[in-house]
Amino acid sequence: MTATPPDDTARLRATAEFVREHDTATLLPLLLPDLDGPELRALAERCRFSHAALLVLPPDDATLRARLASCGLEPDAPPQPSVVVRSRLARRYGRAEAELDVSILRPPVPGPDGERSVEVFVLTVPPGSDLAELADQERAHEHEAHLAFDVAHPDPLALRGLCALLTRHGAAPDGGGYNPHEDSTVLYFTTPAGSRTGYRRVELHAHGDHRTVLADHLGEDPTQRSAETLLHQLTGAWTTQALAVSARMGLPDALDTRTATAPRQLADALGADPQSLATLLRYLAMLGVVAEHPDGYRLTGTGALLRADAPASMRPLALMYGGPFYRSFAELEHTVRTGEAAFDHLFGENHFDHFARDPELAELFDLSMAASARMFDPLPDHPVVTAAGSRAAAGTVVDIAGGNGELLGRLLAAHPRLRGVLLERPHAVEAARRRLDAAGLGGRCGYVTGDFADVPGDADVYVLSRVLHDWDDERCAEILRHCARAMPAHADLLIVERLLPADGSASLATAWDLHMMANTGGRERRADHYGRLLTDAGLHLLDHRPLPLGAAVLHARRAAVPAPTGPSPAPARAGA
Repeated sequence: MTATPPDDTARLRATAEFVREHDTATLLPLLLPDLDGPELRALAERCRFSHAALLVLPPDDATLRARLASCGLEPDAPPQPSVVVRSRLARRYGRAEAELDVSILRPPVPGPDGERSVEVFVLTVPPGSDLAELADQERAHEHEAHLAFDVAHPDPLALRGLCALLTRHGAAPDGGGYNPHEDSTVLYFTTPAGSRTGYRRVELHAHGDHRTVLADHLGEDPTQRSAETLLHQLTGAWTTQALAVSARMGLPDALDTRTATAPRQLADALGADPQSLATLLRYLAMLGVVAEHPDGYRLTGTGALLRADAPASMRPLALMYGGPFYRSFAELEHTVRTGEAAFDHLFGENHFDHFARDPELAELFDLSMAASARMFDPLPDHPVVTAAGSRAAAGTVVDIAGGNGELLGRLLAAHPRLRGVLLERPHAVEAARRRLDAAGLGGRCGYVTGDFADVPGDADVYVLSRVLHDWDDERCAEILRHCARAMPAHADLLIVERLLPADGSASLATAWDLHMMANTGGRERRADHYGRLLTDAGLHLLDHRPLPLGAAVLHARRAAVPAPTGPSPAPARAGA
């Protein structure tokens, strides 16, 4: 008689207990018992036990949440699409990947040496589904159960060395993949025969795109890999337009994240050609924006960010990058050959003036700036903001070219004693006034309509958020000189920008550097470059800290010597 495999609740509970009881130091000797001292220390320095993983197959979301809660795990952890496990399941059972909507949850679990997680892969299997046999096989054999180690400071040389060490001690390559939704690479191995962990697979998890190492790990042909990589890169414009068109048509707003909608019903609601819409939906499913079910499509967590009513909706970014900026990038060659902004060449004026003359475009631009507001999440807790908000006499923060007041509103809401001043163009000042009044913060905020030359004095904190990257070095120096002249000796300057990496590693800043060059004539910079600009303006860079979405906040103060003078720059503007 075949033993009945444990149910999902028991498997979840056992996995959570394992994570709570083990740490890197105790786990590595169990995993690779023949490791000697130096190799064990080297592995422990580069790898940290991060999670144990399993695949669960609940009948519906409500059952999943109940099972997680019964095991002491967070039931509402945000899901991400699982590219790697979906592909493995599809190959294992001869299924189309579009049939398998696999997501990842990572509820946190406290461990002996800090917090880690249980990685829960979820494939919903409703009663009567043709996936029932797959579910039975997966519960019985635990193909996706594994232990995972995060690789610290991954680079190709380090990853290859770790792979070689594991195989030398009996581990064997067992697949892997790159997940673009999380920008991470996973390398799977079977554990050595002598392993005493109870798990048959181990994962190395490396942040970033390491598909060259991955291809070697999988034994792929390098020529074929290069051709496929280039082909994916060449079709990037298709992705931009697919996302922009779906946002413009209201497709994300017409779908639900829990219940599937039939393609024909969706076509009727959107006024679309059914066959053409079906092709678009298949492409969006490949991107992880929608998920295909037997009875239609539903919206994923990623796709929900394109809904008009989503908090910090990214719909305006999709419309902007698929609209005016998409058109300007077609003129990129002009920029590369002449050094002139492609946008100016195409539209006959710079994009700030172009948007200012069109109220709809101006509003879309301001909304697209707010769509990246997640990068502001840590700023209310920055020490200089906290200090200004805690003073006996109310501190003041000046947001220079502060757009629609998104950042200033966050700072004022987090610190009830803080007062604010927003400097901007006339139409932006009015938009910010409406926004801050609606949030009940208008009574603590003043407004200055003007240019960078009009930076007000006598404040405690000055903020330049996504402003300097719009300009060349000469204009940046002028802007910073105006700040230095206005700042009292005790004041702090916070600069929010994306920083180019010093080591040439992959970065969002590198992509935005190209974007700024083509559309504003500006650029992204390294931290030391900003340091030189600040020094030339009579300011001193103290430090910089990372922010979400690849951004950073630089902290500067006035230097001991007076700031040099300079001519007035162009009007205050903020970049996308």
